[in-house]
Amino acid sequence: MGSYLSDRWPQILSASWQHFSLVAQCLLLATVIAIFIAALCYRSKTLSGVANSVSAVGLTIPSFALLGLMIAPLGFGVAPAVVVLTFYCLLPILRNALVGLAGVDRSLIEAARGIGMSSMETFFKVELPMAWPVILAGMRVSAQMTMGVAAISAYVLGPGLGSFIFSGLSRLGGANSFESVVTAVVAVVIIALILDGLLLLLGRLTISRGIRA
Repeated sequence: MGSYLSDRWPQILSASWQHFSLVAQCLLLATVIAIFIAALCYRSKTLSGVANSVSAVGLTIPSFALLGLMIAPLGFGVAPAVVVLTFYCLLPILRNALVGLAGVDRSLIEAARGIGMSSMETFFKVELPMAWPVILAGMRVSAQMTMGVAAISAYVLGPGLGSFIFSGLSRLGGANSFESVVTAVVAVVIIALILDGLLLLLGRLTISRGIRA
C-alpha cells in the first residue's frame, strides 16, 4: 500500500483537488439557484408544494442513470458531471430554503417594512439572514451526499477520484486493484470531512451570534 501511494502521490493529490473543486463549485451554484427558486415560491403554498414534490422525486432518480442520460446532450467530460452534481446538490438546499424562509417570524418582516424597507431589502437583510442557518444545514447535507455522486461521475469521464475506483473495480483481483479502490474511498471520506469543516466555519462566520444562540 505504501509503495502504491508513493508511486502515485501526485496523481492522487491532483484527483483529490479536482474532486473537492467539483463538489464545492456545484454546491455554490446549487445554493444560488435554490435560494432564487425558494424566493419565488415560499410565499405560495401551491408553489412551495410543487417545489418540495419535485425535490422529493428528484432524490429518487439513480445518479448513475442520470449521468448516462446526460451523455447524449452533453457528451463526456466535465459538463455532465457538473449538471448532475448541481441537480443533486440543489434538492436538499431547496427544501431547507423553503422551510427556512417560510419560518421567518412575520412580525420581523412587518417591522422591516414599517421602517421603510422595500421587499428586496427585507428579503436580503431580514428574511435570508434568518433562514441562513437552515439553508446552511441543507448545504452540509448536499455536500456529503454528492461526494459519492462525484465519484460516480468517472463513468462519463468526469474529474475526481472516481477514476481510481472504476479502474480498481475493472481489474478486481489484479495488481493494485484493491489499493486503488481503498485509496480513493479513504480520500473521498477525508475530503468530505474537510468540506464539512469548512461549511461549519462558514456558519460561524456568517450566522450572527444571536441566531446561533
